[in-house]
Amino acid sequence: MLKKQTVWLLTMLSLMIVLSVYYMTSSGNGGDLAYINQDDNNQEETASSDAKEGKTEEGETNADVDDMSNVSDDQLFTTIRMEIQNERSETKDRLDDVVASSTASVEEKNDARNEMNQLDEIARKETVLEKSIMAAADYSDVLVRHEDDKVIVHVKENEQFSKSEAANIMQMVRDEFGEITVDVDYEPVKG
Repeated sequence: MLKKQTVWLLTMLSLMIVLSVYYMTSSGNGGDLAYINQDDNNQEETASSDAKEGKTEEGETNADVDDMSNVSDDQLFTTIRMEIQNERSETKDRLDDVVASSTASVEEKNDARNEMNQLDEIARKETVLEKSIMAAADYSDVLVRHEDDKVIVHVKENEQFSKSEAANIMQMVRDEFGEITVDVDYEPVKG
């Protein structure tokens, strides 16, 4: 039960962080979410939520995508990491329930344990790669995500990196994950 409470707490904290950043970074003159008019000491707050709730292919809602686009550049990768961690924690809790179930077969329990171990291994490899890539070229930030049968690497840097740098990053990913499709994306540092 403690793990479910922890997942719930992390989910609520990440939602609170995303919403706080959204409120702080929204423009003061007609932003979609919050508008504060301070003329003549008369403060009015209006809020509108025009987010359409539709599921994308990845399972995110349009509101989730909108929230991500309004997170400051410094916190975007951190927020994405937290969301990935929350999703994996929920999956691990579900798998843990299968392992603890008295009605699950031995094969189902073994499959659940193997999947939990695989999730832990993927998370470890992502962390190792992020640190290795940042150390290799002193990038501002790096985000590595393993999705389905490919690895996506987002590199935040002041200047577009060269093809050789992208090839080096791809090789580092393949050294860690084996033969897998690798996408390397450049994210410019704003500010």
